[in-house]
Amino acid sequence: MTAVDYHGQLTLITGASAGLGAEFARQLAARGSYLVLVARRKDRLEKLAAELRAQYAVKVHVVAMDLATDHPGQALADQVERLGLHVTSVVNNAGFASFGPFHEADPVRLHQEIAVDVTAVADISRAFIEQLRTAGCGALVNVASMAAYQPNPRMALYGATKAFVLSLTEALWEESRGTGLRVIALSPGATRTEFFDVVGTEQAAGGTKLAAPADVVRTALAALDRRNPPPSVIVGRANRAMAFLARRLATRRQVIRAIGRLTAQGA
Repeated sequence: MTAVDYHGQLTLITGASAGLGAEFARQLAARGSYLVLVARRKDRLEKLAAELRAQYAVKVHVVAMDLATDHPGQALADQVERLGLHVTSVVNNAGFASFGPFHEADPVRLHQEIAVDVTAVADISRAFIEQLRTAGCGALVNVASMAAYQPNPRMALYGATKAFVLSLTEALWEESRGTGLRVIALSPGATRTEFFDVVGTEQAAGGTKLAAPADVVRTALAALDRRNPPPSVIVGRANRAMAFLARRLATRRQVIRAIGRLTAQGA
């Protein structure tokens, strides 16, 4: 494989109204990709779409949708079909987290978190992967997290959802080899987006420095441009070292206790 040529491709991006989703939209538009932007906040999507059309002269379509509903993949596929479009790349970026002891969490919010962070990722991936494989020129990017690499006390469900995303995506990477479709799980650490506004505290980052969204997206696109893209990529040298430590050098008990002490700072 060589570097991805996005000119004339159509990339569907979830969670595109802000943060990493909006940054993926900007960087992919700069590379010539047409876009389908998906999120709940239509006004923000329309504003971003107008910006990208004016700056990069690309076609941008907007789909306002809450992914915490039944069968979001098929609903999106139906919308795309009605628009007469054929998606060649997908970025599953939408997601959110809860912070605090699991036994105190709102069950309704937990259900929504699973719906967006797990069910929607799997459902959208399944709805589009056959046409992505047929096109054979684009990518499937599922945004995981450093939280995928170990249990996360006080963000227990979020860590579990991202472990699911990481495992699913790495399996799809193997299944898609030889098709031309590049599949990658992107695992950033704490990033300066609206994520912590939704969580309710920036202390959920455990005191780590927040990365810039532009750097995270550049890392993802650079990985996809490699001759043999990996199944997953961790953003940042320190994060890669932490993942290595969690998997190879420390016991499970030590890792869980260490993460617990970090997140306790935000409790």
